[in-house]
Amino acid sequence: MRAQGTGLVAEAETRVFDGGARVTCPVCPHACSIREGSVGLCGARGIQDGQVVSLNFGEASALSVDPIEKKPLARFHPGASILSYGSFGCNMTCAFCQNADISQVRACGRPQTTFVAPDELVGKARELEQAGNIGVALTYNEPLIAPEYLLAVGRLLHEAEMRLVVVTNGYATPEAFDECCAVTDAMNIDLKCFTAEGYERLGAPGGLACVIRNIEAAHQAGVHVEVTTLVVPGLSDGKEDFIRECDWLASISPEIPLHLTRFFPRFNAQDEKPTNVDLLHQFKGIAEHRLKHVYLGNV
Repeated sequence: MRAQGTGLVAEAETRVFDGGARVTCPVCPHACSIREGSVGLCGARGIQDGQVVSLNFGEASALSVDPIEKKPLARFHPGASILSYGSFGCNMTCAFCQNADISQVRACGRPQTTFVAPDELVGKARELEQAGNIGVALTYNEPLIAPEYLLAVGRLLHEAEMRLVVVTNGYATPEAFDECCAVTDAMNIDLKCFTAEGYERLGAPGGLACVIRNIEAAHQAGVHVEVTTLVVPGLSDGKEDFIRECDWLASISPEIPLHLTRFFPRFNAQDEKPTNVDLLHQFKGIAEHRLKHVYLGNV
């Protein structure tokens, strides 16, 4: 295990409970209070020698070359390819998780991984440059729970004049998110729904306020931002909530691309029905009255 500590905050808060020291992780709003030898809710952060560490630093569960459009990014270097890296762990517990085998560590266990150091990953990206590769995408699981790796890879990519793409749920503290933005060229951010109650159901208290704050912050920082909403029956298929979502996105910029994707039964939502295709087309029409770039996926 190649755990790495974080420099995102000057000092992590240390408290003592039941006679044992615990350290508060500063990376996401869960602010897990972790005891030595245990892990946070994400399954990928722990405590070693009194410090918060990333347990999935460089631990690759997936590595492949994808079209940039698969991230999905429709308006960032279209036609290019990107080296996609995934690890394990996530700080949300979505019942419909499409990558549960690597993201939902507590439920599914830790996947097999291969260690890929930041310089090795960037070296692989550079080897593929002549074939149209523009950099690295951190994707598949939640990359913001390992900001140490993200920052290391991003800095090396920029030294090589290549790009870093981050595919994320956006559920991170302002300090962690803003520092990651400084080395990120493009993000696709999942806006899971547009109600606070919906995020509570996904195991992300305060998630709506957190994610909309971070979408705004990324846009203001000059990161290329595209947003994805998976239209899930009973969670994100309410017309009035979706209108509010589109109005809010348009208030930041009508140029922000919005991807609407269809839900299919996955993980712990096997008994649910796929999203009605007619509803997806209706939502696309609603969005196009407010946003200039709207895309349907998985229809």
